[in-house]
Amino acid sequence: MTTPEELLNHLESLGIESTTHHHPPLRTVEDSKALRGDLPGLHCKNLFLKDKKGALWLIVAEEDTAINLKEMKNKIGSAHLSFGKPELLMEVLGVIPGSVTPFALINDKEHRVNVILEERMMSAELVNYHPLSNEMTTALSPKGLRQFIEACGHQLREVAL
Repeated sequence: MTTPEELLNHLESLGIESTTHHHPPLRTVEDSKALRGDLPGLHCKNLFLKDKKGALWLIVAEEDTAINLKEMKNKIGSAHLSFGKPELLMEVLGVIPGSVTPFALINDKEHRVNVILEERMMSAELVNYHPLSNEMTTALSPKGLRQFIEACGHQLREVAL
């Protein structure tokens, strides 16, 4: 699996500008709000989901976006959704719960994960995600995020959530 340092080097090799901040571990949106201080940019949440047919999904949205899994399946065209088990998360994306991030797509070599980005989030100037560790936050532009995901070989969809 990719280390945070390897990920940051990969971003640099792609010409993607980013800024990384170190902090105590942040496992939830509430932790992030309490401990992040005044880090610039939009802060986001990431849901690793599995549908009833076995398809895997990564939904990335603004931290305050309400996500209703029963309604989400209609918006993204999935079967019934539930949270992916920690073992599956580690197997496919190489991260633990609390560290889910679109950057973990670098570890999904088989392209098993369907990527959904919140349309509104992608209009921000900067977006923030953990760089494979919940002890750091990396800010980059939405354009840079799109470029990274595509460089990982994944297709992405931007959806109004």
